[in-house]
Amino acid sequence: MLISTSRKPSQKTRKFCKTLARTTDSTSVNRGKMNMRELLLKALELDEFNLAIVNEIKGNPSKITFYSNKGEILLVILISASVESETLNMALSQLKIVSEVEKLNVLSEILDIELVDKAEDNCIFISSSDDLVAKINFFNKFGEKNKFQINVKKILEVAHD
Repeated sequence: MLISTSRKPSQKTRKFCKTLARTTDSTSVNRGKMNMRELLLKALELDEFNLAIVNEIKGNPSKITFYSNKGEILLVILISASVESETLNMALSQLKIVSEVEKLNVLSEILDIELVDKAEDNCIFISSSDDLVAKINFFNKFGEKNKFQINVKKILEVAHD
C-alpha cells in the first residue's frame, strides 16, 4: 500500500505516515503537489495495489481514506494516534492481523496481510473498546506492544463487494 498525506502536512502527520508504513510493510511518499491521479499512478509505479491518504486536523492525523488502485474508496476511518519514537522490531514478512471488529477485517485485504484468529507476536491487533470503535495496536517479533497505536473513533465508509 502507498501511504501519503493531505496537502501541506504537519511534521506529526508525516511521522505518523512513515511509522504506519514501517509497521505495515507499505511505502510512504511525501505528497508535494501531486493530485489524486498522480498518487494513484505513483502507487502503480511502485507496485502498490492500494493507497491511503492521511488527513489532519490542527496538525494531528485525524482521518485515513483507503483507495483501490482504481480510485475507489475501500474504507474511511476517523482516528487519533499516538506516535512515539521507538525501534519497532517488526518481522514484516511474518506479519498477521487479529481483529475483534468485523467491520475492520477489510484492512486484511487492503494491507494484503493474512487475517488470523490468534497471534502472539508480529501482529496488528484490532480490539474493540468501550469509548472507541476500535484500537489498533502493533506487537513486535518479541510479542511486545509498540507505543504506536491508532484509535478508531468512527468508521465512515466501508466498501462492499
